[in-house]
Amino acid sequence: MRVIFSGGGTGGHIYPIMALIERLKERKLVTNDEILFVGTDRGLESKIVPAAGVPFKTLKIKGFDRKHPLKNFETIELFIKATKEAKQIIKDFKPDVIVGTGGYVSGAIVYEAAKLHVPTIIHESNSVVGLANKFLAHYVDKICYTFDDAAKQFSEKKKLVKTGNPRSQQVLDLNKENVDISKKWGLNPNMPTVLIFGGSRGALAINKIVEKSLSELETKPYQVIWATGQLYYGSVKEKLAGKEINSNIKIVPYIDNMPGLLPQMTCVVARSGATSLAEFTALGVPVILIPSPNVTHNHQMKNAMDMEKAGAALVIPEDDLNPNNFVSSIDHILLDTNYAKKMSDASKRLGVPDASDQVISVMENLIKNKK
Repeated sequence: MRVIFSGGGTGGHIYPIMALIERLKERKLVTNDEILFVGTDRGLESKIVPAAGVPFKTLKIKGFDRKHPLKNFETIELFIKATKEAKQIIKDFKPDVIVGTGGYVSGAIVYEAAKLHVPTIIHESNSVVGLANKFLAHYVDKICYTFDDAAKQFSEKKKLVKTGNPRSQQVLDLNKENVDISKKWGLNPNMPTVLIFGGSRGALAINKIVEKSLSELETKPYQVIWATGQLYYGSVKEKLAGKEINSNIKIVPYIDNMPGLLPQMTCVVARSGATSLAEFTALGVPVILIPSPNVTHNHQMKNAMDMEKAGAALVIPEDDLNPNNFVSSIDHILLDTNYAKKMSDASKRLGVPDASDQVISVMENLIKNKK
């Protein structure tokens, strides 16, 4: 099987592809020479993909500027040029199937592939469908999705296949070596524990609310692992210098083995990006979600509300965040084992443990039908 993958800009477009590539290789359906990732030289993919040793090519393209419409003449020119380059990449690589996950770069290559009658798939990992996927939905053969709310936004109902997010299956496969929290941080593995984090870089709003709530959290009959993010770790340690922190609270810059730690957590406080939610639901971890307001179409809030509606999460909008609702939400889960169990069960019902295999099945069927 020869496959071109394309997605750009955010982790939500990149990590599902990386999970799919890993599973395809595990099942010996592709070699490294039979895959190609097409992205941009400015997005997150330009660092993640080459670092993983995956063949990588770039197209120069950018999104529409809604505030300055006149600038979009250049955007249109770039898109036209990118489609020509995409066409050449497809002809040279000769893929059996092309998979796009969103971002304008996938718009160019998946659109050209459809015109060339190469089997095409898009995958939508968020509750709110991105512009590129809305555009491509009219041309592709199949639309894979994670959230039911996303399915409602596509008019091509016959193309829809609910597969879940491939990261769900990947995180279950990675969950083989649990982090020993006793050895690593001197914490009690039998005590309820909450992990608070805002991603690898960290989230300022989350760090600020933890700082304000520290004195109260120190009095609780549970443990707190606070991952500040590498960007903020220095400033947090500086602010707390000279203050004696109770032993039930551990402050770390980041978690290097998240799949090994998550199953041991009673609850997690986090943002609501698609990749994180795929991990939480795969493992059935109750979550308190503080969606980032700085994302396109406020999709993190929509993702979070879908989780809350299913009973798998509590949601606190960043604007409403205060020490009272922050600590009381953690208390609600960590001090009520029955409630935590209900949330965990609801989360597992949302997870798709074989999501990668389901997407791969769609890919194989398209290739078979093409022949």
